[in-house]
Amino acid sequence: MTAVSIVIPAYNEEEAIGSVIDQIINVMEKADIPCEIIVVDDGSTDNTVQIIQERAVQLIRHPFNRGYGAALKTGMRKAKHDIIAIIDADGTYPVEYFPKLMSGIGEWDMVVGARVGKDAETSLLRRLVKWFMTQMANYLVGVPIPDLNSGLRVFKKDIAMRFYNILPSGFSFTVTITLALLSNDYLVQYVPISYHKRVGNSKIRPIRDTLGFLQLIIRTVMYFAPLKIFLPVSLTLFLFGAIVFLYSVLVLHKVMDVTVVVTILASIQIAVIGLLADLMDKRSPNL
Repeated sequence: MTAVSIVIPAYNEEEAIGSVIDQIINVMEKADIPCEIIVVDDGSTDNTVQIIQERAVQLIRHPFNRGYGAALKTGMRKAKHDIIAIIDADGTYPVEYFPKLMSGIGEWDMVVGARVGKDAETSLLRRLVKWFMTQMANYLVGVPIPDLNSGLRVFKKDIAMRFYNILPSGFSFTVTITLALLSNDYLVQYVPISYHKRVGNSKIRPIRDTLGFLQLIIRTVMYFAPLKIFLPVSLTLFLFGAIVFLYSVLVLHKVMDVTVVVTILASIQIAVIGLLADLMDKRSPNL
């Protein structure tokens, strides 16, 4: 099987990082898959670094905490193999799925471990937020996405590097790379996996990160498919203007000309802006 570079971002994960690395080494040896393991310490202040140094892996250190995505991007740059795999350092993702995910690369450009298995442990609130975000993303990219931001995935390095400049430094890295590939017609496969309760404290800030994810989804799709955003807004304004016109004529027996004209003109302007943005996107060279 093709060699792979496994990138693990770590920030204050002393409780789980050692076990995760040991499991990866064991699984890859049993599967006879050549690999390098790159652990990017993102400015940890606990014993994470010491635990990593006790194992035969490549350690890269950030002098301060730069973010989950920044750690992954550092690992991507340093990876020497054409295939990159990523996994979190908190013990939530089952390492034993690595060989299955990697077997799909070649036919697929990215293979994602989708947390939809019967053993996937997530809270009700998290599932509701995830469902809402996924439904929006499904509409914007036009294909179903079983798991929008799974941290267990394998992808081709050359394709990921095409989008390097738009990949964010925060937790939204996985959302962005998913939307970027799907919006550009790359092939993404989803493999159902289980998901365990994390070891240690979560770094996620629920409200702030959720709002950030939603903003990111809209921004990323506007980058690749602006008409998916502009045309619905334009159509909504146009219909509102038409309804106001009919109401004013049929019920009030007068035309609310200012409201109607402003609303209709705004809808036309937004549609034109969307068309221009789409034209610019189509004429721009591929990333």
